[in-house]
Amino acid sequence: MNLTKTLQEYLNELSSNSPTPGGGNVAALCGALSASLGMMVCNLTIGKKKYSDVEEEMILLKEKLERFQKKFCELGAKDNEAFDKVMDAFKLPKETDIEKEIRSKKIEEATIGAAEVPSDVMNQCAAMLPLIKIIIEKGNKNSLSDAGVAALLAGTAAKSAYFNVLINCSSLSNQTIASEIKKRAEIHIDEILTTSSKLTDQVIKAVQ
Repeated sequence: MNLTKTLQEYLNELSSNSPTPGGGNVAALCGALSASLGMMVCNLTIGKKKYSDVEEEMILLKEKLERFQKKFCELGAKDNEAFDKVMDAFKLPKETDIEKEIRSKKIEEATIGAAEVPSDVMNQCAAMLPLIKIIIEKGNKNSLSDAGVAALLAGTAAKSAYFNVLINCSSLSNQTIASEIKKRAEIHIDEILTTSSKLTDQVIKAVQ
């Protein structure tokens, strides 16, 4: 994810006929947005007399969320790079049997790499959601809706990443490896979506 570009430049690239950035990049962006909103609620809690008893906890949470924010941005960039490697592998020569063998191997390796990036996005979402939960429960109540959006975006990031895991695994020749990657992803996605849903329901009840 190139943070030097404007939002409009990003949207122009995203809506163009270029395959990158694509859904995997957007998945990582949703994760970064979730972390950022969590940080915002922390900042709106820190320094408030009413929340002085949780101030130290909020400071620590903000620092942790900042690391998640940076990690998601890195994964957005890695997603683009991983897809480019797959495309480069497909462009390799295939005139001889040796060339075909090398090309197939490189495509397989690159595709595994392309599946690993969204898997990591899912892992990060699973690790971040418990922090969002604390923010929902202890953060500034005036910003509860923002914390709810953070929880929702974490679930969206994970499910978007899950789509990318599945499509890359479907392209793998080695279905044993594909099955292992998908199994790990399936365990994570159920857990993440359940947690995200519980948290957003909790927020809805609280703000009604």
